[in-house]
Amino acid sequence: MNIIGRTASRIRELREQKKLTQEELAWKAEVNRTSMNHIENGRRNVSLETLERVVTALDVSFSEFFDSSLFQTAKKKKR
Repeated sequence: MNIIGRTASRIRELREQKKLTQEELAWKAEVNRTSMNHIENGRRNVSLETLERVVTALDVSFSEFFDSSLFQTAKKKKR
C-alpha cells in the first residue's frame, strides 16, 4: 500500500474510533464532504495543509496520527 492509501486508512481508522461520520469530520476539518470521501478512499492526494486540518479535527497530534503500524517500515537486516 502506498503512502496515500496508508494515510487514507489511518484517517478512516481514527474517524471510526471517534464515532464520526465522514460528513461530521469534513465539517470539523473545513473540507468539502466529497473531498473528504475521496481523501479517505485514497482517490485524492491530501495536501499537508488539509492533512493538518483533518488531524486537528480528529483531535490527535501528528505524532499520534503517524504512530501506527501502517507507517512502520521494516528494518533492513544487516549482512
